[in-house]
Amino acid sequence: MNQSKNDHIKRTISRRNMLKSSASISAAILAGAGLPTALIASNREKSTGFVRNGRIKQVLASWPFMDRAEFWSLEQLCQAAVDLGIAGIELVGPDEWPTMKRYNLVCGMSPNGMPGLPFVKGLNNMRYQEEVIMTTKKRIEECAEAGVENVIAFTGYKYLDVERPELGEVPLDEGAENTVKGLKELALHAEKHGVTVCLEHLNTRVPDPHLFGTPGYQGDDVDYCADIVRKVGSPRVKLLFDIYHVQIMNGDVISRIREYGTDIIGHIHTAGVPGRCELDETQELNYPAIMRALLEIGYEGYVGQEFVPTRNPMDGLREAVALCDV
Repeated sequence: MNQSKNDHIKRTISRRNMLKSSASISAAILAGAGLPTALIASNREKSTGFVRNGRIKQVLASWPFMDRAEFWSLEQLCQAAVDLGIAGIELVGPDEWPTMKRYNLVCGMSPNGMPGLPFVKGLNNMRYQEEVIMTTKKRIEECAEAGVENVIAFTGYKYLDVERPELGEVPLDEGAENTVKGLKELALHAEKHGVTVCLEHLNTRVPDPHLFGTPGYQGDDVDYCADIVRKVGSPRVKLLFDIYHVQIMNGDVISRIREYGTDIIGHIHTAGVPGRCELDETQELNYPAIMRALLEIGYEGYVGQEFVPTRNPMDGLREAVALCDV
């Protein structure tokens, strides 16, 4: 691995702190910064009756709206979810759950509790697997106690040592075998506690970390990840089907939804392609058709709005929620 790629990985790791521990996220929120609560509250009238069908259970991913130069606080994000009339927020940990409960919001997906960037050190690498399993088991227990349904999981980066990529890579088939092994152990714990572990597929094609590609991630082929889920064979281990990443790496989104069905798919993320921006006319995906395909297969899980706003966040959220409310 050359030095420039190593530097790129380090830059990516430095930039992408959106799924770090919830305590770190809370510490990053600037008191009084971002959109004032009064301004969010003023959207209530515009959003009254906003979700008309409610067949798609929508939640807001926390990091795009909190990990920004101007932060929304968790309270402000909760108020936005209430104003939009959707179910909750996701990718927030136990420290945030009591605040969400006050707003009668669910946590659609919990981080796995790994420090730093949890998608880097994953189940594919035996150097890190024990730590990942231990940390995820603890989070499963916390989720069960709080009534949180899902916790995220990752294959991890392909490097034998993520701090020294030049030392070589975990072979693709070995990475899959290791991930299956780790998920089978987690499945026993998840089944006992009634929590679902969702393995996320990520793209490696987008080199710009600001657009949230993850060069080095081993599970960058969604069919590879789906096959891992099949081999685990547990109803408590599913695929986190991120539409943005799937479109970039594999495409054929609706056909894959129909092929995988609810036996494989346990959670959905959205974002516009290209650019991970709003679900508007500038991007190439037909989100209403994708949502109808989810209903067609009987999907009853959450759909997390995970786009990065480039304009007034509430305007983009209203548009996205409406498009997905089929």
